[in-house]
Parts: sequence; C-alpha cells; structure tokens
Amino acid sequence: MEGRMTRARISENGTLTLPRALREAVGLSPGAEVEISQSGGRLVVEPVPPAALEVEAGEGAKRLTVAEFLAQRIPYDGPPMTDEMMDKAILDEARRRWERVQRQLDEDLRD
Repeated sequence: MEGRMTRARISENGTLTLPRALREAVGLSPGAEVEISQSGGRLVVEPVPPAALEVEAGEGAKRLTVAEFLAQRIPYDGPPMTDEMMDKAILDEARRRWERVQRQLDEDLRD
C-alpha cells in the first residue's frame, strides 16, 4: 500500500472515512486519533501515539500516563550501556535459552 494513492470521499458534514487497507497499513484502529496538517497545498494525516498505557492492576486495567509508567520502572545505576553491550546481553540470553531447550529435548529423547 505504501506510496500508492487511494481515494476517499468527504461527507456533507465533513467526515472522511479512510479505506481499511490504509488504516491497517499504519496501525489505526477504531477510536484512534490522527493529527491533520496542511503542507504545500496537501493534507498530511499522521497517527497520534497513545498518551497513556494500560496496565493490569487487581480488578482490571488501570490507565497510566507515560510518565507514571516510566516512574515505576527499576532504575539502572550501572555503567553506561553501549549498543554492543546490549547486543551481547541479548545474544547471551538467547544462547542460554537455546541450550536449556536443547538439554530438555535431549532428556526427553532419553526417556
């Protein structure tokens, strides 16, 4: 869908319905907000990222702002992390999990 033009019709009261393929391509679901701006005689429509995150809490979901969500995270006070350090940590964990699965598979085959 990227780069292709598509047409939509504006209703008498100004409602514009975006085609389903276009909504799905950019991850818009019912109730999603978009920002509309004008640039060089064109309309630019951009999805608005959600301002709050839903977190499961006891009797149901509780809405948190991004700031509230980030305030709950465990702070990291170690040395600065480089991309290489993160890549190595991810690879090490993937290896550890792979080896655990292989050991379990070997045990299952022996039984």
